[in-house]
Amino acid sequence: MSRDLYLVTGGSGFMGINLVRYLLARGQRVRSLDIAPFDFPERREVETVVGDVRDRAAVDTAMADATRVVHCAAALPLYSRRDIFTTDADGTRVVLEQALRRGVARVIHVSSTAVYGVPDHHPIGEQDRLQGVGPYGRAKIEAERHCEAFRQRGLCVSILRPKSFVGPERLGVFELLYEWAYEGRNFPILGAGTNRYQLLDVEDLCQAVWLCATAGERLANDTFNVGAREFTTLKQDFQAVLDYAGHGKRIVCLPVKPATALLAVLAALRLSPLYEWIYETVAKDSFVSIEHIEKTLGFDPRYSNQQALIRNYAWYVENRTRGERVAGVSHRTPWRRGALGLAKRFF
Repeated sequence: MSRDLYLVTGGSGFMGINLVRYLLARGQRVRSLDIAPFDFPERREVETVVGDVRDRAAVDTAMADATRVVHCAAALPLYSRRDIFTTDADGTRVVLEQALRRGVARVIHVSSTAVYGVPDHHPIGEQDRLQGVGPYGRAKIEAERHCEAFRQRGLCVSILRPKSFVGPERLGVFELLYEWAYEGRNFPILGAGTNRYQLLDVEDLCQAVWLCATAGERLANDTFNVGAREFTTLKQDFQAVLDYAGHGKRIVCLPVKPATALLAVLAALRLSPLYEWIYETVAKDSFVSIEHIEKTLGFDPRYSNQQALIRNYAWYVENRTRGERVAGVSHRTPWRRGALGLAKRFF
Protein backbone atom coordinates (compact mmCIF):
# COMPACT_ATOMS: atom_id res chain seq x y z
CA MET A 1 0.00 0.00 0.00
CA SER A 2 1.29 3.46 -0.88
CA ARG A 3 1.87 5.71 2.10
CA ASP A 4 0.49 9.14 1.25
CA LEU A 5 0.67 12.29 3.33
CA TYR A 6 -2.87 13.41 4.11
CA LEU A 7 -3.52 16.98 5.18
CA VAL A 8 -6.75 17.14 7.17
CA THR A 9 -8.08 20.66 7.61
CA GLY A 10 -10.14 20.95 10.78
CA GLY A 11 -8.16 18.01 12.16
CA SER A 12 -9.01 18.87 15.77
CA GLY A 13 -12.75 18.83 15.11
CA PHE A 14 -15.25 15.98 15.36
CA MET A 15 -14.92 14.85 11.76
CA GLY A 16 -11.22 15.65 11.75
CA ILE A 17 -10.12 13.49 14.67
CA ASN A 18 -12.20 10.53 13.52
CA LEU A 19 -10.66 10.79 10.06
CA VAL A 20 -7.16 11.16 11.50
CA ARG A 21 -7.64 7.93 13.46
CA TYR A 22 -9.09 6.17 10.41
CA LEU A 23 -6.10 7.16 8.26
CA LEU A 24 -3.53 6.24 10.90
CA ALA A 25 -5.12 2.80 11.21
CA ARG A 26 -4.48 2.37 7.48
CA GLY A 27 -0.82 3.22 7.76
CA GLN A 28 -0.99 6.71 6.26
CA ARG A 29 0.96 9.80 7.28
CA VAL A 30 -1.30 12.54 8.60
CA ARG A 31 -0.96 16.27 9.16
CA SER A 32 -3.64 18.40 10.84
CA LEU A 33 -4.38 22.07 10.21
CA ASP A 34 -6.75 23.66 12.71
CA ILE A 35 -7.15 26.87 14.68
CA ALA A 36 -7.49 24.68 17.80
CA PRO A 37 -4.57 22.69 19.24
CA PHE A 38 -4.50 18.98 18.41
CA ASP A 39 -4.94 17.74 21.96
CA PHE A 40 -5.52 14.01 21.51
CA PRO A 41 -3.61 10.86 22.49
CA GLU A 42 -2.56 10.51 18.82
CA ARG A 43 -0.68 13.83 18.81
CA ARG A 44 2.72 12.10 18.69
CA GLU A 45 1.70 10.27 15.53
CA VAL A 46 0.40 13.36 13.72
CA GLU A 47 2.13 16.41 12.31
CA THR A 48 0.24 19.50 13.44
CA VAL A 49 -0.04 23.05 12.19
CA VAL A 50 -2.08 25.55 14.18
CA GLY A 51 -3.60 27.97 11.72
CA ASP A 52 -6.72 29.20 9.94
CA VAL A 53 -7.84 28.02 6.50
CA ARG A 54 -8.42 31.68 5.66
CA ASP A 55 -4.69 32.32 6.18
CA ARG A 56 -2.96 31.60 2.87
CA ALA A 57 0.49 31.31 4.44
CA ALA A 58 -0.70 28.83 7.07
CA VAL A 59 -2.47 26.72 4.44
CA ASP A 60 0.60 26.75 2.20
CA THR A 61 2.86 25.68 5.07
CA ALA A 62 0.50 22.87 6.05
CA MET A 63 0.21 21.65 2.47
CA ALA A 64 3.94 21.14 1.85
CA ASP A 65 4.54 17.64 0.42
CA ALA A 66 0.90 16.61 0.94
CA THR A 67 -0.46 14.20 -1.67
CA ARG A 68 -4.07 14.22 -0.46
CA VAL A 69 -6.03 17.07 1.16
CA VAL A 70 -9.27 16.38 3.01
CA HIS A 71 -10.99 19.69 3.64
CA CYS A 72 -13.16 19.28 6.76
CA ALA A 73 -12.69 22.72 8.33
CA ALA A 74 -15.91 24.74 8.52
CA ALA A 75 -17.70 27.36 10.56
CA LEU A 76 -20.98 25.77 11.63
CA PRO A 77 -24.40 27.49 11.58
CA LEU A 78 -24.06 28.94 15.10
CA TYR A 79 -21.10 31.08 13.98
CA SER A 80 -21.61 34.63 12.71
CA ARG A 81 -22.63 35.11 9.09
CA ARG A 82 -19.26 36.68 8.35
CA ASP A 83 -17.29 33.81 9.85
CA ILE A 84 -19.42 31.28 7.99
CA PHE A 85 -18.82 32.84 4.58
CA THR A 86 -15.16 33.70 5.08
CA THR A 87 -14.37 30.23 6.44
CA ASP A 88 -16.66 27.94 4.48
CA ALA A 89 -16.52 29.69 1.10
CA ASP A 90 -13.38 31.86 1.06
CA GLY A 91 -11.39 29.34 3.10
CA THR A 92 -12.28 26.60 0.63
CA ARG A 93 -11.04 28.74 -2.23
CA VAL A 94 -7.72 29.31 -0.41
CA VAL A 95 -7.30 25.56 0.13
CA LEU A 96 -8.00 24.83 -3.53
CA GLU A 97 -5.65 27.56 -4.75
CA GLN A 98 -2.78 26.28 -2.63
CA ALA A 99 -3.50 22.68 -3.57
CA LEU A 100 -3.26 23.55 -7.25
CA ARG A 101 -0.09 25.58 -6.70
CA ARG A 102 1.51 22.77 -4.68
CA GLY A 103 0.59 20.09 -7.20
CA VAL A 104 -1.54 18.10 -4.74
CA ALA A 105 -2.88 14.97 -6.41
CA ARG A 106 -6.37 15.15 -4.96
CA VAL A 107 -8.68 17.23 -2.76
CA ILE A 108 -11.69 15.75 -0.97
CA HIS A 109 -14.09 18.52 0.06
CA VAL A 110 -16.57 17.69 2.84
CA SER A 111 -19.69 19.68 1.96
CA SER A 112 -23.18 19.05 3.36
CA THR A 113 -26.68 18.05 2.30
CA ALA A 114 -27.62 21.50 3.64
CA VAL A 115 -26.97 22.62 0.04
CA TYR A 116 -30.34 21.07 -0.89
CA GLY A 117 -32.29 23.30 1.49
CA VAL A 118 -35.84 22.03 2.08
CA PRO A 119 -36.54 19.93 -1.03
CA ASP A 120 -39.95 19.03 -2.41
CA HIS A 121 -39.22 15.35 -3.09
CA HIS A 122 -37.18 12.39 -1.82
CA PRO A 123 -34.78 10.79 -2.16
CA ILE A 124 -32.56 13.67 -3.21
CA GLY A 125 -30.03 13.02 -5.97
CA GLU A 126 -26.75 14.77 -6.70
CA GLN A 127 -28.27 16.52 -9.72
CA ASP A 128 -31.12 18.10 -7.76
CA ARG A 129 -31.39 21.84 -7.34
CA LEU A 130 -29.18 23.56 -4.74
CA GLN A 131 -31.10 25.98 -2.51
CA GLY A 132 -29.33 26.33 0.82
CA VAL A 133 -31.18 27.55 3.91
CA GLY A 134 -29.43 30.27 5.90
CA PRO A 135 -25.81 31.46 5.65
CA TYR A 136 -24.37 27.97 6.21
CA GLY A 137 -26.27 26.33 3.37
CA ARG A 138 -25.54 29.19 0.99
CA ALA A 139 -21.84 29.29 1.91
CA LYS A 140 -21.57 25.55 1.28
CA ILE A 141 -23.06 26.06 -2.19
CA GLU A 142 -20.50 28.78 -2.90
CA ALA A 143 -17.70 26.49 -1.69
CA GLU A 144 -18.87 23.78 -4.10
CA ARG A 145 -18.81 26.26 -6.96
CA HIS A 146 -15.17 26.96 -6.14
CA CYS A 147 -14.52 23.20 -6.26
CA GLU A 148 -16.16 22.93 -9.68
CA ALA A 149 -14.11 25.87 -10.98
CA PHE A 150 -10.87 24.21 -9.87
CA ARG A 151 -11.89 20.96 -11.53
CA GLN A 152 -11.96 22.95 -14.76
CA ARG A 153 -8.39 24.02 -14.01
CA GLY A 154 -7.24 20.41 -13.77
CA LEU A 155 -7.47 19.71 -10.02
CA CYS A 156 -9.09 16.40 -9.02
CA VAL A 157 -11.76 17.36 -6.46
CA SER A 158 -14.19 14.97 -4.81
CA ILE A 159 -17.21 16.64 -3.22
CA LEU A 160 -18.96 14.71 -0.45
CA ARG A 161 -22.42 15.76 0.71
CA PRO A 162 -22.96 13.91 4.00
CA LYS A 163 -26.13 13.80 6.03
CA SER A 164 -25.81 14.88 9.68
CA PHE A 165 -23.24 12.50 11.11
CA VAL A 166 -22.71 11.16 14.61
CA GLY A 167 -20.14 9.03 16.42
CA PRO A 168 -17.31 9.27 18.99
CA GLU A 169 -16.50 12.87 19.99
CA ARG A 170 -19.88 14.15 18.76
CA LEU A 171 -21.80 16.48 21.09
CA GLY A 172 -23.51 19.58 19.68
CA VAL A 173 -27.24 19.28 19.13
CA PHE A 174 -27.28 15.50 19.66
CA GLU A 175 -26.07 15.94 23.23
CA LEU A 176 -29.57 17.21 24.07
CA LEU A 177 -31.01 13.79 23.23
CA TYR A 178 -28.22 11.92 25.01
CA GLU A 179 -28.40 14.04 28.17
CA TRP A 180 -32.16 13.63 28.50
CA ALA A 181 -31.90 9.88 27.80
CA TYR A 182 -29.15 9.47 30.41
CA GLU A 183 -31.13 11.42 33.03
CA GLY A 184 -34.25 9.34 32.41
CA ARG A 185 -36.44 11.96 30.75
CA ASN A 186 -38.89 11.80 27.88
CA PHE A 187 -37.61 13.59 24.76
CA PRO A 188 -39.68 16.00 22.65
CA ILE A 189 -39.63 16.16 18.86
CA LEU A 190 -41.52 18.37 16.42
CA GLY A 191 -44.42 16.73 14.65
CA ALA A 192 -45.65 13.14 14.66
CA GLY A 193 -42.15 11.77 14.11
CA THR A 194 -43.32 9.65 11.18
CA ASN A 195 -40.95 11.42 8.79
CA ARG A 196 -37.83 9.60 7.61
CA TYR A 197 -34.69 11.51 8.60
CA GLN A 198 -31.48 9.90 7.40
CA LEU A 199 -28.29 10.23 9.45
CA LEU A 200 -24.75 8.88 9.01
CA ASP A 201 -22.10 7.34 11.24
CA VAL A 202 -18.80 9.22 11.11
CA GLU A 203 -16.93 5.97 10.44
CA ASP A 204 -19.00 5.48 7.30
CA LEU A 205 -18.17 9.03 6.26
CA CYS A 206 -14.48 8.21 6.77
CA GLN A 207 -14.98 5.21 4.49
CA ALA A 208 -16.38 7.53 1.82
CA VAL A 209 -13.35 9.83 2.15
CA TRP A 210 -11.00 6.84 1.83
CA LEU A 211 -12.77 5.64 -1.30
CA CYS A 212 -12.46 9.09 -2.86
CA ALA A 213 -8.78 9.23 -1.94
CA THR A 214 -7.91 5.82 -3.36
CA ALA A 215 -10.20 5.40 -6.39
CA GLY A 216 -9.08 6.20 -9.92
CA GLU A 217 -9.05 9.90 -10.72
CA ARG A 218 -11.83 9.64 -13.30
CA LEU A 219 -14.14 8.05 -10.74
CA ALA A 220 -13.18 10.25 -7.78
CA ASN A 221 -13.47 13.58 -9.60
CA ASP A 222 -17.19 13.79 -8.89
CA THR A 223 -19.88 14.71 -6.35
CA PHE A 224 -21.42 12.14 -4.00
CA ASN A 225 -24.23 12.02 -1.45
CA VAL A 226 -23.34 10.07 1.70
CA GLY A 227 -25.81 8.70 4.23
CA ALA A 228 -26.95 5.62 6.10
CA ARG A 229 -28.49 2.87 4.00
CA GLU A 230 -30.86 1.77 6.78
CA PHE A 231 -33.09 4.22 8.66
CA THR A 232 -36.68 4.22 9.87
CA THR A 233 -38.66 7.20 11.16
CA LEU A 234 -37.33 9.98 13.36
CA LYS A 235 -39.50 8.80 16.25
CA GLN A 236 -38.35 5.17 15.96
CA ASP A 237 -34.67 6.07 15.61
CA PHE A 238 -34.66 8.44 18.59
CA GLN A 239 -36.76 6.03 20.65
CA ALA A 240 -33.99 3.45 20.18
CA VAL A 241 -31.68 5.68 22.23
CA LEU A 242 -34.23 6.05 25.05
CA ASP A 243 -34.77 2.28 25.03
CA TYR A 244 -31.03 1.67 25.20
CA ALA A 245 -30.76 4.08 28.16
CA GLY A 246 -33.16 1.78 29.99
CA HIS A 247 -35.44 4.18 31.89
CA GLY A 248 -38.65 3.33 30.06
CA LYS A 249 -39.04 6.86 28.68
CA ARG A 250 -40.76 7.81 25.44
CA ILE A 251 -40.56 10.26 22.58
CA VAL A 252 -43.11 13.07 23.03
CA CYS A 253 -44.53 14.60 19.84
CA LEU A 254 -45.17 18.36 19.79
CA PRO A 255 -47.42 20.26 17.33
CA VAL A 256 -45.19 21.61 14.57
CA LYS A 257 -46.48 25.14 13.95
CA PRO A 258 -46.58 26.54 17.51
CA ALA A 259 -43.35 24.79 18.49
CA THR A 260 -41.52 26.03 15.38
CA ALA A 261 -42.79 29.58 15.94
CA LEU A 262 -41.58 29.48 19.55
CA LEU A 263 -38.16 28.12 18.53
CA ALA A 264 -37.82 30.85 15.90
CA VAL A 265 -38.48 33.52 18.53
CA LEU A 266 -36.05 31.94 21.00
CA ALA A 267 -33.40 31.68 18.29
CA ALA A 268 -33.86 35.36 17.37
CA LEU A 269 -33.44 36.27 21.05
CA ARG A 270 -30.38 33.98 21.30
CA LEU A 271 -32.17 31.90 23.92
CA SER A 272 -31.95 28.61 22.01
CA PRO A 273 -29.08 26.80 20.26
CA LEU A 274 -31.46 25.39 17.63
CA TYR A 275 -31.04 27.30 14.38
CA GLU A 276 -33.35 27.59 11.36
CA TRP A 277 -31.98 24.59 9.47
CA ILE A 278 -32.78 22.28 12.41
CA TYR A 279 -36.30 23.38 13.30
CA GLU A 280 -37.38 23.90 9.68
CA THR A 281 -36.34 20.41 8.54
CA VAL A 282 -36.54 18.06 11.52
CA ALA A 283 -40.28 17.39 11.10
CA LYS A 284 -39.97 16.73 7.35
CA ASP A 285 -38.62 13.82 5.36
CA SER A 286 -34.91 14.27 4.75
CA PHE A 287 -32.99 11.57 2.94
CA VAL A 288 -30.69 11.32 -0.03
CA SER A 289 -29.96 8.65 -2.57
CA ILE A 290 -26.55 7.02 -2.03
CA GLU A 291 -26.80 4.91 -5.16
CA HIS A 292 -24.18 6.94 -7.03
CA ILE A 293 -21.40 6.46 -4.48
CA GLU A 294 -22.40 2.82 -3.98
CA LYS A 295 -22.15 2.02 -7.68
CA THR A 296 -19.20 4.26 -8.53
CA LEU A 297 -16.90 3.75 -5.54
CA GLY A 298 -18.30 0.67 -3.80
CA PHE A 299 -19.49 2.54 -0.70
CA ASP A 300 -20.95 0.10 1.82
CA PRO A 301 -22.17 1.83 5.00
CA ARG A 302 -21.82 -0.29 8.13
CA TYR A 303 -24.21 1.48 10.51
CA SER A 304 -27.95 2.14 10.44
CA ASN A 305 -29.38 5.32 11.99
CA GLN A 306 -30.17 3.51 15.22
CA GLN A 307 -26.77 1.81 15.44
CA ALA A 308 -25.01 5.12 14.83
CA LEU A 309 -27.06 6.96 17.47
CA ILE A 310 -26.59 4.23 20.06
CA ARG A 311 -22.84 4.06 19.34
CA ASN A 312 -22.62 7.81 19.87
CA TYR A 313 -24.75 7.62 23.03
CA ALA A 314 -22.51 4.88 24.48
CA TRP A 315 -19.48 7.12 23.84
CA TYR A 316 -21.30 10.02 25.53
CA VAL A 317 -22.04 7.98 28.65
CA GLU A 318 -18.45 6.78 28.89
CA ASN A 319 -17.01 10.28 28.41
CA ARG A 320 -19.61 12.59 29.96
CA THR A 321 -17.41 13.40 32.96
CA ARG A 322 -14.16 13.68 31.00
CA GLY A 323 -12.62 17.00 32.05
CA GLU A 324 -14.42 20.32 31.99
CA ARG A 325 -16.30 20.85 28.75
CA VAL A 326 -16.61 24.51 27.82
CA ALA A 327 -19.79 25.35 25.94
CA GLY A 328 -19.22 26.41 22.36
CA VAL A 329 -20.55 26.26 18.81
CA SER A 330 -18.71 23.22 17.42
CA HIS A 331 -19.80 19.58 17.15
CA ARG A 332 -17.29 18.61 19.86
CA THR A 333 -18.59 20.98 22.54
CA PRO A 334 -21.83 21.15 24.53
CA TRP A 335 -24.13 23.83 23.17
CA ARG A 336 -25.49 26.44 25.54
CA ARG A 337 -28.99 25.30 26.44
CA GLY A 338 -30.66 28.67 26.87
CA ALA A 339 -34.40 28.23 27.43
CA LEU A 340 -34.12 24.54 26.55
CA GLY A 341 -32.27 24.00 29.81
CA LEU A 342 -35.45 24.95 31.63
CA ALA A 343 -37.73 22.98 29.30
CA LYS A 344 -36.38 19.57 30.19
CA ARG A 345 -37.91 19.71 33.69
CA PHE A 346 -41.32 19.28 32.04
CA PHE A 347 -40.37 15.96 30.42
